[in-house]
Amino acid sequence: MFRIIQRLVPVAALAVAASAAVASEDIPDKYPQSPLYDKPVQVTDRVWSAIGATAPPTYENQGHNNNLSFIVTDDGVVVINGAASTALARALHDEIRAITDQPVKLVINENGQGHAMLGNGYWREQGVKIVAHEDAAAEFADSAPQALESLQNYAREGAEGTVIVAPDETFTDRYDASMGGVTIEVLHLGPAHSPGDTQVWLPDDKTLIAGDIAFHERMLPLFNDTCTSCWIETWDNALVPLGAEIVIPGHGHPTDMETVQLYTRDYLLDLREKIGAHIEDGGDLAGAYYVDQSRWQDLDTFDELATKNAGLVFAEMEFE
Repeated sequence: MFRIIQRLVPVAALAVAASAAVASEDIPDKYPQSPLYDKPVQVTDRVWSAIGATAPPTYENQGHNNNLSFIVTDDGVVVINGAASTALARALHDEIRAITDQPVKLVINENGQGHAMLGNGYWREQGVKIVAHEDAAAEFADSAPQALESLQNYAREGAEGTVIVAPDETFTDRYDASMGGVTIEVLHLGPAHSPGDTQVWLPDDKTLIAGDIAFHERMLPLFNDTCTSCWIETWDNALVPLGAEIVIPGHGHPTDMETVQLYTRDYLLDLREKIGAHIEDGGDLAGAYYVDQSRWQDLDTFDELATKNAGLVFAEMEFE
């Protein structure tokens, strides 16, 4: 039997905590002796995650602002996310070696963003196979030079040794990563946050390493090509039916489905409702930036993202 190691924080407790929180980009590093923002924590008997900062990438967090997870089996380790740099990938590998003697046999990139794939070069040097969704691989091929330049600008010496390395193999809908008697399903449930969003599902444990389809503790960012209506549809029709009990989101601490639904799907629904009403009233793009999002103002990165998200949803909904 598996068991939950980390206590999950319920929605009610989070609401109380959020009322006293102040959203800020200035979030201190929790693990200064390592390039990692924080030391990996054990979530279940076989799943660990190094929880990233709920802030933009900075010199202090070295781009570790997403969750770097791994699954320990009796026949090897599966890592979810190549990390934002060679330095971060190496630091994560050091932590894995301190936990288990099992070798890392597979790396899964959860999307095509730099903090999921720029560490691939380190894993390639270790002879580890790297897998990603075909759309994530295509996005990385287009955006990797800019992502690497950004890393070099904020991480400075922390970017040394980082090179652009594409995944070894891609998949379309699902990939079987089962290992050591553990069923590990790598899924693309549908369009959500960014092209090729990938979820890693452990059905026997009802544990979902959700990637950026799910957010917690920080405001989610939207991109020019994000389809928010598609994201909600994927959530309702494909994610919820999995029946996950433990969720490691792309950003924020492990929790449950109720909590990530509040900060992801419910946020998207609320913003779309506000923008829809604004459009019905004849409002324009300039006014859309100021629709009321105060319900979410205690989330980290609110100040950086709220108005941008509103503008992107207006552009999406204006001709729906």
